[in-house]
Amino acid sequence: MVDGTNRQWLFEKRPEGPVGSHNFRWARSDIPSPGEGQMLVRNLWLSFEPTQVLNMSAPPEEGGYPLGAPMRGLATSQVLASRIPSFQPGDLVYGFSGWEDFSVSDGKGYWDTTKVPPGVPPNLAAGTLGITGIVAYFGVTEIAKPRPGEVLVVSAAAGGVGSVAVQVAKVLGLRVIGIAGGREKCDWLREDAHLDGVIDHRSENVAARLDALCPTGIDIFFDNVGGPVLDLALERLRPHGRIVLCGMTSRYQQAPSVPGPMNYPQLIMVNGRMEGLLGRDYFDRFPEAIAALRAWIDAGRLKSKEDVVVGLENAPSALARLYSGANVGKQLLKIADPAPPSPD
Repeated sequence: MVDGTNRQWLFEKRPEGPVGSHNFRWARSDIPSPGEGQMLVRNLWLSFEPTQVLNMSAPPEEGGYPLGAPMRGLATSQVLASRIPSFQPGDLVYGFSGWEDFSVSDGKGYWDTTKVPPGVPPNLAAGTLGITGIVAYFGVTEIAKPRPGEVLVVSAAAGGVGSVAVQVAKVLGLRVIGIAGGREKCDWLREDAHLDGVIDHRSENVAARLDALCPTGIDIFFDNVGGPVLDLALERLRPHGRIVLCGMTSRYQQAPSVPGPMNYPQLIMVNGRMEGLLGRDYFDRFPEAIAALRAWIDAGRLKSKEDVVVGLENAPSALARLYSGANVGKQLLKIADPAPPSPD
């Protein structure tokens, strides 16, 4: 069906420290053929999420990735052959796939594989119009339930989810403060995302800067990091304040696990609310989020910030960028361009 070999990264070793190329093995195999109820796809763009390290650490019976199999993650792919009636050759799709050139999929997973809307570039489908942007959208609009003029603070504000969340909040009329690490990230938040205030946690005293930028407190804290910054936000939470728990990147690779937040009694004192956010809860509403985000992008009100690595051979180093804080925006990896439509 397809000539050539299938380059792939096999998951070989569970993390015992920082994730890197030592956790994987480069290999080649025959290109697979789809069975009944399956499709063969060519992977075009890989998406990287901080939570992938949790799947790498857990055993298969707890939802972890099996050793010796291709590493998995979200990807934009193109269907080459299909034995699933709802997918046809040439379709661009977004869902779970392997770190490899070609994968066989049944379209099922943490959520089902979906078709990329017409006109959406594959990189946007893997990033801002994929789970990253969708989580940011529903985290702000549904969990935070913002009101115009409220103060929203976002940690890891120049990361994949954070860079979208801050801009959604600005569109909705909030006063937005971003916390990020390093000059490049902070400059982007000021100059491109047009935030009302930016805190560089690498060079500034976060507590003092929060006091200066949020003198009356914080209405909403969108947390991608956890740890001490969450405690600082809890301490400054205003009456009926909300905390959106989206990620805990400061803790994913800490062993043994560290104690939880110290200032959670503040939730009682201010009638506050802290709620976790999972993208799968909004699967049926993905089209709604994609339509809103796409309209804002087209209108120039939302910019898609991407950190792109090129070449399948660089996938392990791309994943490692998430945990070192090197990425500015959504971490993606480009493998190939989609094939042009076949002539009629």
